[in-house]
Amino acid sequence: MSKAIQHTEKQLYNKDNKKLIRHEDFVAGISKGMAILDSFGTDRHRLNISMAAERTGMTRAAARRHLLTLEYLGYLESDGHYFYLTPKILKFSGAYLGGAQLPKVSQSLLNLLTNQTSLIFSVMVLDGYEAITIARSAAHQQTDRVNPYGLHLGNRLPAHATSAGKILLAYIDDQEQYEWLNQYPLQRLTKYTHTNNEFFLELLHDIREQGWCYSCEEHELGVHALAVPIYDHKSKIIAALNIVSPTIRTTKEYLIQNILPLLQETARELRNIL
Repeated sequence: MSKAIQHTEKQLYNKDNKKLIRHEDFVAGISKGMAILDSFGTDRHRLNISMAAERTGMTRAAARRHLLTLEYLGYLESDGHYFYLTPKILKFSGAYLGGAQLPKVSQSLLNLLTNQTSLIFSVMVLDGYEAITIARSAAHQQTDRVNPYGLHLGNRLPAHATSAGKILLAYIDDQEQYEWLNQYPLQRLTKYTHTNNEFFLELLHDIREQGWCYSCEEHELGVHALAVPIYDHKSKIIAALNIVSPTIRTTKEYLIQNILPLLQETARELRNIL
């Protein structure tokens, strides 16, 4: 066996971020602890030991030890039966939002868009199955309910059912799209959600060709959205800029004719800054 093959076999590969790490550099304990934290979500705020074990694939004994350790460190709290996240977990998101360039430079531009249109604008990035909001415009007069969890920083939405998510998926290469679909089967959220793989891949191709994505009621009834890609100075897609609005407030024609040019111009401004 060649040395190159031996070296490859001693490495671990992360499908989500395409990272490699030497087996001897991988700390399994950290991985398991993060798996416990990842098992909490918008669909499950409280977990007992059995639920955590099932979600992470650990034994109940291992899940219990990790839950108790995270409670000891202050990242979890318990009522004696269930564990739940504490505010301490927000220090990580705060550190990212405070240090990352894209949320900082986009904020004033998002606010300007809202001042011009009275609509809500966001910047989102892809993380596995979901698109995450890392910046959004401030709109004190906005009272419309536009999705089940509200529009807030850190909001995570299924990528296949959102305009921003489909934009981000459209610009990865074809093989990565196939791998993504194999890893994350398309789930039906409304009667308008696309769940056919072949049609979805064709849709992604069309989105890449036209350079923007319109999505209507695929994630929540009564809500539609429009998104464009954000490039960095190396012409790499790093995020998506989108507008989300109730269908009773705006029409598809209005979004495409009036809002799309604003999104495209703002994306160009961001590219010049980044």
